[in-house]
Amino acid sequence: MQTLTTRARRAPLAMALFVAMVAPGLAFAQTAKERELEARIAQLEAQVQALIGAQQQQQATLAQTQTTLDQVRVAQAAPADGKPKIQSSPILSAGNPDGRFSYGGFIKVDAMVTDTSDGEIADGSAGRLFYLPGAIPVGGVDESSADIDTHAQFSRFWFAADGEVQGHKTRAYLEFDLFGGGSSNLGNQASTNTHALTLRQAYVSWDKWLAGQTWSNFQDVAALPDAVDFVGPTEGTTFVRQAQLRYTSGPFSVALENPQTVVGSYRSTTRTTSDDGTLPDVSARYTNKGDWGHFSVAGLARQLRHETATTDASGTGFGVSVSGKYNLSKTDDIRYMLTGGSGIGRYVGFALGADGTLDATGEDIDATGVLAGFVAWRHVFDPKLRGNLMVSRAQFDNDTDWTGFGVTRSAQSIHANLIYSPFPKLDVGAELIFGNRELESGADGDLRRLHTSVKYSF
Repeated sequence: MQTLTTRARRAPLAMALFVAMVAPGLAFAQTAKERELEARIAQLEAQVQALIGAQQQQQATLAQTQTTLDQVRVAQAAPADGKPKIQSSPILSAGNPDGRFSYGGFIKVDAMVTDTSDGEIADGSAGRLFYLPGAIPVGGVDESSADIDTHAQFSRFWFAADGEVQGHKTRAYLEFDLFGGGSSNLGNQASTNTHALTLRQAYVSWDKWLAGQTWSNFQDVAALPDAVDFVGPTEGTTFVRQAQLRYTSGPFSVALENPQTVVGSYRSTTRTTSDDGTLPDVSARYTNKGDWGHFSVAGLARQLRHETATTDASGTGFGVSVSGKYNLSKTDDIRYMLTGGSGIGRYVGFALGADGTLDATGEDIDATGVLAGFVAWRHVFDPKLRGNLMVSRAQFDNDTDWTGFGVTRSAQSIHANLIYSPFPKLDVGAELIFGNRELESGADGDLRRLHTSVKYSF
């Protein structure tokens, strides 16, 4: 009995001793599992962080790639001159896949006051719209009042399509202005001032070839002065646009151009424009360019021909033109042109003189000699103001036995202008013009004009 009691007393003690001995092991086992679990959790967190970092890196790489692609697209879209393009992809539905379309022009409003000494220039005629020396009246009655004319007919626009076709550089070009006269019986200054379109240029070029209507290869457009008037020193300028086939290689160009002969009647001021030529006008040009400006020399050879039911006359014509621009400084330059020859009257001063004159029998054309030129000085006062001074003259060698004494012997003019540009592309100008035309008889007439204009280019 005592033994059982003693064993009963010893049982809690044994249990306590057992727990004391086993508890640390259990605690150790529990701690190891927790550590393993925490290690796995930490590993998973590290993997998640790695995935997040990889995703962020991938997003950054994609963003950088997109930025680079955008920069490449912008660089490819930007032209070499740095000017923005109208569009980055072709819009020519019927054109070549890589064609590029462009458009431009200007709005020009002219207003002028004209006073002539020997009569009035006919209302609505070209001589009332710009300086046309052949329109200066001679031998008429002096009017006491001046004439005022305003118009926007020389406003201009153009279209161009450029591209490459199988490695060939191409261009198609169209240019128009509004100098086409009234398009209906309402086209007058009393009501609508309506005017029709005028085709100025229409040509296609590929590599070194050009076919279509453009400036004559005999004319140096780059030498034209900075004038408020449509041309400026008209009588001293070669000025022709016509259909042609031209080949250009470096500084050299040669062209076959539309043949037309302006023929004066025997001992008369009557003239006829004949298209009876069987050979094209042939022109050739050489141009040398540099930082100093440019120099150009051109030659022209042509057939003169006029044929009717009773007339079959022919002759020959030839001419040479030297022109250019010389930069005196950053603010000054000289522009010039000198043209001489025989039978080239229609190429000078809007056909101021005839190419030649028919003889009494109508079997021969006597070519008329001409010497014409101008010199112009341009000065830039500041970025917004510039001015030009121009002197121009044309002299014709008429055989009065054939022409009579009513044809033009000479014409000359002086021009002075100031052009103010309050901001780029807007020009506000005023030009004083003093012109004179003299006949073979010795009679002459004067023109005095103040020509103003507002021009915005786009």
